[in-house]
Amino acid sequence: MGITRRYWGAAALALALLATGCTSTSDAPAEPTGAPSTPVAVARVCAAPAPGPATAPTGAVPVDPTVVGDLAAKTKDSPPNTTFWLRPGTHRLESDRYAQVVPKEGDSYLGAPGAVLDGQRTNQYAFGGAAGNVTIRYLTVQGFVAPQNEGVVNHDSADGWVIEDATIQNNSGAGLMAGAHQRVRADCLRGNGQYGMNAYKEGAPVDDLLVEGNEITANNTDGWEQRQPGCGCTGGVKFWAVNGADVRGNWVHDNRGTGLWADTNNNDFRIEDNVLEANDGAALIYETSYNAVIRNNTIRRNNWVEGRRSAERGDNFPYPTVYLSESGGEPRVPARTDRIEIYRNVLEDNWSGITLWENADRFCNSPANTSSGACTLLVKDTARCAQPTITSDPLYTDCRWKTQRVDIHDNRFTLDASVVGCTVKCGRMAVLANYGTYPDWSPYKGDPVAEAVTEKQQNRWHDNVYLGPWSFVAHDPSLTLDFAQWQGAPYQQDAGSTLQPQAGG
Repeated sequence: MGITRRYWGAAALALALLATGCTSTSDAPAEPTGAPSTPVAVARVCAAPAPGPATAPTGAVPVDPTVVGDLAAKTKDSPPNTTFWLRPGTHRLESDRYAQVVPKEGDSYLGAPGAVLDGQRTNQYAFGGAAGNVTIRYLTVQGFVAPQNEGVVNHDSADGWVIEDATIQNNSGAGLMAGAHQRVRADCLRGNGQYGMNAYKEGAPVDDLLVEGNEITANNTDGWEQRQPGCGCTGGVKFWAVNGADVRGNWVHDNRGTGLWADTNNNDFRIEDNVLEANDGAALIYETSYNAVIRNNTIRRNNWVEGRRSAERGDNFPYPTVYLSESGGEPRVPARTDRIEIYRNVLEDNWSGITLWENADRFCNSPANTSSGACTLLVKDTARCAQPTITSDPLYTDCRWKTQRVDIHDNRFTLDASVVGCTVKCGRMAVLANYGTYPDWSPYKGDPVAEAVTEKQQNRWHDNVYLGPWSFVAHDPSLTLDFAQWQGAPYQQDAGSTLQPQAGG
């Protein structure tokens, strides 16, 4: 799964973290009319985690850090709906790599101040099993070595878990997985080898996910894009087939790759009031997915590492900080909106802006579909997306993910090239596709997809403010436009928008 890098020339490179100041509110400048006027709060969770109860709550089972495996043993011997209180100190599991805590339905785990569950770089998983409605609060979980694409907390993606006021750090794989109705609030997801969270459940969509008020930072320490170029398997959070997610009030920063990445048949997202900054790659990727609202976010200093490397390679693709790849609004997929609406965001000193992209060769059953085995949410019988049935509607339309019904308005785009440290190709806005060539039986060869995404699929910029040396790309990477051309026929974009060529002028 993930974006096929050969189509847009990006490769995540793990570099040292950028130095970031920690303040209680964002330092975004005053906004013009039509853009946000209230600073977005920064969730400083990692620097000041909430303390747990200093004494055992009434009825709770105390857990002794001096007894190896005490937590797993007491969980096994207790009935469902038990509350466990982990005393201060470092708790350990048995030395077997598969030793883990397997909660029962409704169990709760509360850490006292200073309570740590440490995998000692030996245990793969901290909490697993199928039990639902488990709660983990005030606990630090670290030192576990989950394999690639697997997670340490809620390893088996059970439903209804609440992970709150926890610190999940310095683990391999993902800090945590996600099940349906999961609540991830006020957590520090820091320094994990692959993801802070991998929202994926085998064989089922993850419904009703809340990710709120977390600090998600410095993840992908194992540099998976270097180890497996083009894997599309890194970032702060990765979402797969999530139906209904609220991602709000998070501080997503300094991740060694993408900040937030929704990949393959996600639907009905609200991404709002977040601060996304200083991530090596894009702040946000929304890929082969549907129906989202992206609003009131502060997005700054993202994509400097990957964008610069792309430019140095001579890649002509408008590599962005907000990237919609084969994603759009679809009224036939039920959601709280029937479009993708991007509005009232501040984008400041990122490597480029927003790119709307369709890969003409990527569709259901195509070998170029990197989400192997996946088809669109509009086609139940995947085998029908083949010759000869794919050449006519409804399958001609429904067998491909479309970047359509995207409404980008009332945003503020600021670029100071001297701050970003670039001279070319770092201030682009784009809507485009490649020339279709593959596979031999593709009904989308040539320019039809590029023409559709550019002119026919209701993708619209309007009423935005641009400050700095912005240029615009339409139809294909070879066509770069100035602001007047972008606003003129046939593209007619950014009605009611303004551009001031110098960000500081």
